[in-house]
Amino acid sequence: MRLRHTLGAPALVGTLPASAGAAVGTFSYVSPEYGDFDITDPVGSECFLLLQGATSAVNGTNSTATLYADRGCEEPLSTLDPGAARGFAEPVPHSVSFA
Repeated sequence: MRLRHTLGAPALVGTLPASAGAAVGTFSYVSPEYGDFDITDPVGSECFLLLQGATSAVNGTNSTATLYADRGCEEPLSTLDPGAARGFAEPVPHSVSFA
């Protein structure tokens, strides 16, 4: 049985326009040890940790996802355009940000 976890973008205090750096949609990935995860409406300037790395990912957002080899969004590995999906072998991505 697979578990689906959902990670939401952090709540923002105050009112910001929709174009304030948030991607719209869901980025989904599979962690080899923890199953399926979703990141919904991620804030573009945030770095999101991919628990135990991602063996595959689907970018269902309207923004390009940049995947990183490290856990701090400092070592770019590849990108996923909106609507794209991909499987990963070693090295697997361990973090993601959106532009």
